[in-house]
Amino acid sequence: MTDQDSARRTDHDSPWKDALESYFEEFVQLLFPAIHEEVDWSRGYSPMDKELQQITADASSGRRHADKLIKVYARDGGETWVLVHVEVQGEPEDGFAQRMYTYQYRLRDRYGVDVVSLAVLADTSPGFRPKRFRYARWGCELSFAFPMTKLIDWEARWADLEVSENVFALVVMAQIKAKRLDNGEERQRAKVGLIRLLYERGYSRAEIQRLFHIIDWMIQLPRGLERGFLEVVYAIEEEKRMPYINTAERLGMEKGLEQGMEKGLEQGHNLGVADTLRKLIALKFGELPTWADERLSQASDEQLDEWVVKILSAESLEALLGNH
Repeated sequence: MTDQDSARRTDHDSPWKDALESYFEEFVQLLFPAIHEEVDWSRGYSPMDKELQQITADASSGRRHADKLIKVYARDGGETWVLVHVEVQGEPEDGFAQRMYTYQYRLRDRYGVDVVSLAVLADTSPGFRPKRFRYARWGCELSFAFPMTKLIDWEARWADLEVSENVFALVVMAQIKAKRLDNGEERQRAKVGLIRLLYERGYSRAEIQRLFHIIDWMIQLPRGLERGFLEVVYAIEEEKRMPYINTAERLGMEKGLEQGMEKGLEQGHNLGVADTLRKLIALKFGELPTWADERLSQASDEQLDEWVVKILSAESLEALLGNH
């Protein structure tokens, strides 16, 4: 993986900011359900980006953070600002709790409003669970506690995420996979699985495009695997009869196969049609069995060309290649 690939892969703060602004209520409902019950969502919510920038302008830790400040209204009518801090870098940070406190008192001092600080930990260190900042000396004591959620705790409840009707479940799954998986092919399989799940949930075109963007940005792939991923996206769209090709185009991803598999066929001849088919079959149907691999090796060029076209609509590996 190149340095550019690595830089792209580790930049998780931008998609988190997009996800929080687009799905803030769903975020709170999934990860902080008790707080969700205390908010009057009928009054909506408002991002407070300029206000947050005023109190974080001197931050220079060099670490990846995704901070979002949102104004909501409590059920009792009171205005409350919710500061969400997402720690997206892999290694725990000793000064995390202190920074939570620093942002809290800066907001309260500058704007005189009630502030609720929420921490989302996306790292994979089980023991890193800061919930409080405390300082004491000579009888003077300060203690600041804040709600915290650890995303890897959801690994034990993965099945719940898969069936959840909350759209933010997909964001959580994408972030966990992005952190857990380093191997490019494993990341590709996980990403395809999430995209397939996205298309199966019956969301609107706009929702699919927005969530596609978030997942695509969180789970970055080596450039050599992006073409294969895009081909599978087209196959899923064809299978689900959801032609949202603009989703991929608007993300700047390479157009594929002349809006189908025609360009893929041309690329397949350049790379080896059989090898292209092996990759597509593995992504769509799982691990390639020995009998299928042998059939691909023995097939004529005409047969391989036919299978490339048919893989879009094939219901099973047997339906594509014939029974063994």
